[in-house]
Amino acid sequence: MTIRFGIIGHGFMGHKHGTMLAQLDGIKVAGICDIREDRLEDVMEGVIRYANIDDMLKNPEIDVVLIATNNNQHKELVCKAARAGKDIICEKPVAVSVAELDEMVKTVNECGVKFTVHHQRRYDPDFRTVKEIYDQKLLGDVYTIKTSLYGFNGNMHDWHIFVEEGGGMLYDWGVHLLDQMLWMVDSKIKTVYADLRNVINTEVDDYFKILLRFQNGITAEVELGTYFLSDKENWFERHWIMGGNTGTMYIDGFEPKGKIVRTTRLLTNVPGKATMTAAGPTRSFGEPAPGILVTEELPKVQTKHVDYFENYIRAWHGQEDFLVKIPEVRRVLSLMEAIRKSAITGCNVDFE
Repeated sequence: MTIRFGIIGHGFMGHKHGTMLAQLDGIKVAGICDIREDRLEDVMEGVIRYANIDDMLKNPEIDVVLIATNNNQHKELVCKAARAGKDIICEKPVAVSVAELDEMVKTVNECGVKFTVHHQRRYDPDFRTVKEIYDQKLLGDVYTIKTSLYGFNGNMHDWHIFVEEGGGMLYDWGVHLLDQMLWMVDSKIKTVYADLRNVINTEVDDYFKILLRFQNGITAEVELGTYFLSDKENWFERHWIMGGNTGTMYIDGFEPKGKIVRTTRLLTNVPGKATMTAAGPTRSFGEPAPGILVTEELPKVQTKHVDYFENYIRAWHGQEDFLVKIPEVRRVLSLMEAIRKSAITGCNVDFE
């Protein structure tokens, strides 16, 4: 059975969704809705255009609605689609608060419809490579993980610069970075510390540094800034570092480039002879002697964003579970609320 989709919101992400869904076997884009009629001018041939959401939801030829509107509109639209008997995929963040999500879940459950969230970055090649290294314990006992993303433009775009629309980078990229970390690290979080700032933007956050202490002993750091200026190559790309007791891994870029690094001789004590460096003499942090450090290639992982919808098709037909589960999404939203509390108070926040 072909799943017939209706897309609500035909801005940047709405266009991306329409193009991707149209290429998939087992899915038909049946309708696209936007309250701005100029955004409907390039709707694909054979797809019904709607300027009114209620008109789309009345169409019995639509099975699933994909909501790709501003963040502050998600709750109303999810509840309205559920009452119309439509299954739902909602763009991230699914809501701007845990309380909003709880209202959505209550309505969805009462109406008996399927509900999941578009966290397609669980299929990012760089993240899946890191997750493979973590899952296979290729670094032994991991003690630290850092993920970072830096930009140079400073300002954000469209409605993302307005608080009332659910703007800011914590809601934009932050929810992805946190979802990846929590989906990978199989442990509860003990404490959260966060620095959340408006560097260039006047209303919304455009920088954050988040420290998570997991109960399994891992400390994770998540940092993002839209106004980091550098002439270093690959600076404005995704970066990962993971440290374990049998090696270290680094990755640069979304198409991962990096290595696993190991030592051939673990020192039990610092050498007696000092090494002279530009910073002066040192016995612990000088250049390693030849042959001490060796590198290994990263594991090869085949993944792409369209895999999210491939999973959705199978899950919708009852052949497997949806990749993104609502309790996981709720945990990320709860963490984001703890992050904001820590940023306001300047203190650690107990989490789980």
